[in-house]
Amino acid sequence: MSKTIKIRKGLDIRLKGEAEKVKVDAPVAKTYAIKPTDFHGLIPKMIKKVGEEVKAGTPIFFDKYRDQIQYVSPVSGTVKEVKRGAKRKILEVIIEADATIAYEKAEVKPVDSLSKDDAKEMLLKGGLWPMLKMRPLDIVADPKDEPKAIFISGFDSHPLAPDYDYLMHGNDAAFQAGISVLSKLTTGKVNLQLRGKTPADKAFSAVKGATINKVNGVHPAGNVGVQIHHINPISKGEVVWVVNAQDVAIIGKYAMTGEYDATKYVALTGTGATNRKYYKTIIGAELSTIFNGNVKTEDTRLISGNPLTGVKVEAADSYLGFYDYQLTALPEGNRYKFFLTEGWLGLGFSKFSASRAYPTWIMPKSKRYDLDTNLNGEERAFVVSEQYEKVFPMDVYPVHLLKSIIVNDIDAMESLGIYEVAPEDFALCEFVCTSKIESQSIVRKGLDVIREECM
Repeated sequence: MSKTIKIRKGLDIRLKGEAEKVKVDAPVAKTYAIKPTDFHGLIPKMIKKVGEEVKAGTPIFFDKYRDQIQYVSPVSGTVKEVKRGAKRKILEVIIEADATIAYEKAEVKPVDSLSKDDAKEMLLKGGLWPMLKMRPLDIVADPKDEPKAIFISGFDSHPLAPDYDYLMHGNDAAFQAGISVLSKLTTGKVNLQLRGKTPADKAFSAVKGATINKVNGVHPAGNVGVQIHHINPISKGEVVWVVNAQDVAIIGKYAMTGEYDATKYVALTGTGATNRKYYKTIIGAELSTIFNGNVKTEDTRLISGNPLTGVKVEAADSYLGFYDYQLTALPEGNRYKFFLTEGWLGLGFSKFSASRAYPTWIMPKSKRYDLDTNLNGEERAFVVSEQYEKVFPMDVYPVHLLKSIIVNDIDAMESLGIYEVAPEDFALCEFVCTSKIESQSIVRKGLDVIREECM
């Protein structure tokens, strides 16, 4: 049975710089990269060597400890380089692309006739399995697990997030096929969450085989972890799998054609960008194909992802992350601000505030802000201020949980809800924190401890 939930705790950070709803083709990249660092906890074992030819869908490496999970090339071409870091850790596998993409062709059964084992084998052999992530731990799902449900968020509430209805328009058949495949993997429900007050695209609203739930409220309403917490909470020993909506369509295309088509749309956002649109590209493409000529060249921070959870990148020699559907360009906060005008004694009519420290709290919600990346302070004593609780819409004590992780108290972590959270759920806490505590990295460390000691 579908549910309607209302998220009251949270915060919409209203930034300028949304992407114009225009779809364009990004220039074709010369090289593409598969980055093991996109998959937390992965230790890759190479299958292909430098100089070997590959097709789109050819396995490049696999997980050392879960060898049935393969990571495949997004394009055809030649393995050009394996970039390594400290202790020979593999950072990137770079593929020099052919002018025309050739695909590995797999024979696929009709979706309706797939058994659970058939669906699982198809996703594993096709290199699609990494699109499934698991809660708890927020890592690539384990094929040996039996998920009690699968969750898909049909919208993103992060600042400047792409419009999923616009992204998915015209992908009705592929999305439906993807839902049909996912429904084979669980005896529970496939849950699709949509915004309650806005009409959804037909790709979402007309889908069959999924339970559609309505979610209203402020960010982090679009976070799948928050949706799981309010619809089907996770207890110790239980597992839920989550999939991004565009990835569902990629799975569906493979189920219909037997080809690994890694094409997707990426929204270029932020006031540091000059040509903000939706760019059609391929997983792992050079970011320079989108950034060059479309962003300001000075004092601009480039982010692969959204402003709260994304990763800082350079325009040159960087590649699109496996799970990223948004690129952000923000003004770099590297200039001094005169304290009487823009500093701490200024009136603050141009500043966004999560509290009522500035008079902008009385401004209409339609007002947008051009914020830079300045932290406006350094890390300091971690005090209890109830800031986190105001933006954290789970039945969890966020500060207590963070402190239990800091002191490595596993029993306290478990009792305080570590199994329900992921780093992105603490992004708003990090934003409003006057102590400048890096909450997301702390939660990541806590989940790593739980994986090692308790899973």
